[in-house]
Amino acid sequence: MADEAFRTEQEKDLYAPHIRAVNEMVDELRDQDDRGWMPYVAPWHGGVEARVLSILRDPGPKTQKGGGSGFLCVENDDATAERQCNGFAEAGIDPRDTIPWNAYPWYINRAPDAEERRAGVTVLARLLCLLPCLDVVLLQGGDAQDGWRRLERTHPELVRQGQYEIVSTYHPGRQALWSPDPAIRAARERHRLDAYLRIAQVLQ
Repeated sequence: MADEAFRTEQEKDLYAPHIRAVNEMVDELRDQDDRGWMPYVAPWHGGVEARVLSILRDPGPKTQKGGGSGFLCVENDDATAERQCNGFAEAGIDPRDTIPWNAYPWYINRAPDAEERRAGVTVLARLLCLLPCLDVVLLQGGDAQDGWRRLERTHPELVRQGQYEIVSTYHPGRQALWSPDPAIRAARERHRLDAYLRIAQVLQ
């Protein structure tokens, strides 16, 4: 997204057929109840054709319009996106097979509180209804995992047992992966890559 031509291409395809329903939902939800900014999902990803839903905690600063790209995208110009992009590439996961999302999809740049978590689950339930090709849900970090448990309790009809392969691992951000013990850091990175490799197996 640091490349102006790439970013312009994403903006041009904002409502391309495969991503239209998702980004129209974002238009509807943006600033709802004074919650503020919600980034679009980049057309670089699979949209309604995605087989993998990748959930993090909340949109980072580089998803902001102006200071960032305005999109959720593994090509964003920040370390977390780069780490995830490289991990997907190493495992052989095509970005077009994925759609990025967040447990709390509005921009807050902090951990969501209980009310915000509930709001995020409501939106996640709507998103699932737009993804008929979905096979795998990738939960990265405790907030994503908590959001999915809440969804299972509140919308059991959307997550019947065995409907999706659920893969849980660490958030790709530096803070989640860091430890003063090099062995622990290496184990966390290995866990994350193993999760991606498991997804690649499902997609084969």
